[in-house]
Amino acid sequence: MTDRYQSPLSERYAGKEMQSIFSPDRKFKTWRRLWVALAEVEKELGLPISSEQIDELKAHQDDINYDVATQREKEVRHDVMSHVYAYGIQCPKAKGIIHLGATSCYVGDNTDIIIMTEALKLVRRKLLNVIDELARFAEKYKDLPTLAFTHFQPAQPTTVGKRAALWLHDLTMDLEDLDYILGSIRLLGSKGTTGTQASFLELFDGNMDKVRRADDMIAEKLGFSGCYPVSGQTYSRKVDSRVVNVLAGIAQSAHKFSNDIRLLQHLKEVEEPFEKSQIGSSAMAYKRNPMRSERMASLSNYVMADVMNPMLVSSTQWFERTLDDSANKRLSIPEGFLAVDGILDLYLNVVDGLVVYPKVIEKHMMAELPFMATENIMMDAVKAGGDRQELHERIRELSMEAGRNVKVNGLDNNLLELIAADSSFNLSLEDLKKSMDPKRYVGCAPAQVTAYLEEIVKPLLKENRDILGMKAEIHV
Repeated sequence: MTDRYQSPLSERYAGKEMQSIFSPDRKFKTWRRLWVALAEVEKELGLPISSEQIDELKAHQDDINYDVATQREKEVRHDVMSHVYAYGIQCPKAKGIIHLGATSCYVGDNTDIIIMTEALKLVRRKLLNVIDELARFAEKYKDLPTLAFTHFQPAQPTTVGKRAALWLHDLTMDLEDLDYILGSIRLLGSKGTTGTQASFLELFDGNMDKVRRADDMIAEKLGFSGCYPVSGQTYSRKVDSRVVNVLAGIAQSAHKFSNDIRLLQHLKEVEEPFEKSQIGSSAMAYKRNPMRSERMASLSNYVMADVMNPMLVSSTQWFERTLDDSANKRLSIPEGFLAVDGILDLYLNVVDGLVVYPKVIEKHMMAELPFMATENIMMDAVKAGGDRQELHERIRELSMEAGRNVKVNGLDNNLLELIAADSSFNLSLEDLKKSMDPKRYVGCAPAQVTAYLEEIVKPLLKENRDILGMKAEIHV
């Protein structure tokens, strides 16, 4: 279908499983699951509902007569009541008890919670697979020295694996946030028109205990630990805001990673995967553009901007409910999840195929290392009988001279030669070159990586080993 707008999130970026979670089929089948659960609970709590009626509802739970519902909605302009009508056509014996005592939010809001929970679990699975792959990368390169940067200016060396551990740490924090939200999310339950459950209190002849039990029983049937204890007609829209904040946190981490990869690819030290038949540029065939990382950054920007939508909805709801949330929720929640799904697939694909160029890394390191090694060189010169204060001033002058040679004259870094030629240091060029082992300057970086992986990451992955091993689902 090329004559209508189609969302790039479904056409280009998100995987099939996430698209299925937010599909009309999943939504309307969940509505029917909720209607079955409501009828079962009401029967179990003593209302005159027969097993025959419930069996009839269950028999047609998944074969939705969309044509009837669509035609009915054109007439009544109400999606929930159109589906109640369509379900009743299929279930004539149960027609009178479908949606008994409930409002539209019973199916609408509970379904939103169920679908968001399923989507969060998929995000969690993909996030853990990225963490797993990134942990392998960090361990593999934990000892490989590389220039570190502050202000994107060369600073004390780190290792490639230690830098990866920084990306990894961001993701484990995202996982903590996600797990907290998953652990605290609840169903709305059966709260009625303004959240007072008045219609259910009437149905159960004033028995408040049965009203409370109905919520617990519905939650149990749908696989939740409970329902929110208080609400208006809807669950608090702050729930949506909290969920999208988690997605935005993942987007922040992915954006930072993608930026670093783009900069490293510019330096020709690390490169994202580039397929054999991939075209980097229509005009310059030699180019290998970091398009996956760029796409991650682009989608991440979208998700971070999406945070404003549920925030505005939550903050502007009137009293027990208004309907100005509806259109916004239909857009912002699914699209936030679809975008993060695409981001995590890209992240996994990039980490799985990252190419590291140790020789280029070493070349860049050795061009800068003499500047960074001056403190160590000065201490060696003091041991050889030099005066610390005099050496400090002299090495500063020589460093500035070498820096001018590099920046102004375009020469190689000749600081070691300048120091060797200065009799006050009493160090030969051979002695100085021996001190240029990059591993001498990376501090505790390798040990930090090992400790972090062994104490934090590997136990986490071991706990979740049953959901590891996913492959990235990359589209265009």
